[in-house]
Amino acid sequence: MRIVIGIAGGTASGKTTVAERLFDAFGNDAVMLSHDYYYKPHDDLSLEERSHLNYDHPDSLDTALMIEHIKELKKGNAIMHPTYDFTTHSRNPVSQRMESAKIIIVEGILIYTDSKLCKLCDVKLFVDAAADVRFIRRLTRDVNERGRTMQSVIDQYLTTVKPMHEQFVEPSKAKADLIIPQGGHNEIAINMIIDGIKKKLN
Repeated sequence: MRIVIGIAGGTASGKTTVAERLFDAFGNDAVMLSHDYYYKPHDDLSLEERSHLNYDHPDSLDTALMIEHIKELKKGNAIMHPTYDFTTHSRNPVSQRMESAKIIIVEGILIYTDSKLCKLCDVKLFVDAAADVRFIRRLTRDVNERGRTMQSVIDQYLTTVKPMHEQFVEPSKAKADLIIPQGGHNEIAINMIIDGIKKKLN
């Protein structure tokens, strides 16, 4: 038996922290696949042009490829998934091998906006956090880890991140089985989810 656990939520809501907590709890029985791996390549564009694309719209991701990969993992097969470099806004030339496991954790801000991907998730979680908290976390992350300037992060947030969140991410919350406030800091919710998944496996 293989279980696909979807973890969605707004940018910097803490969904990756929740995913990592679940991943750590199940050890070798789990794999984690991020929707971020599947950003479409734009090798024909310059770095300047790529930096101005809308990366918060569902069309920016190769979700169809991710769906095929999840189906293969559910069958017990290994996959070669793409990887992405956020500092250059480009897909890396080398893919990464991922073996299948009993628990397949799928995380991303837009995973519930695609009906086929949503149906593949046996458990659907949504990590919730206040908009100002998410913005501060994103600003800190993008400046420190992704080589962005403060102004570029602010501009991107106002022009694409915030409106796309309101149009796509927030409405997808209704598809979740469980909403987790406070993200990775919600120990009670995370422990309950871990216990529930263990019971489902048994």
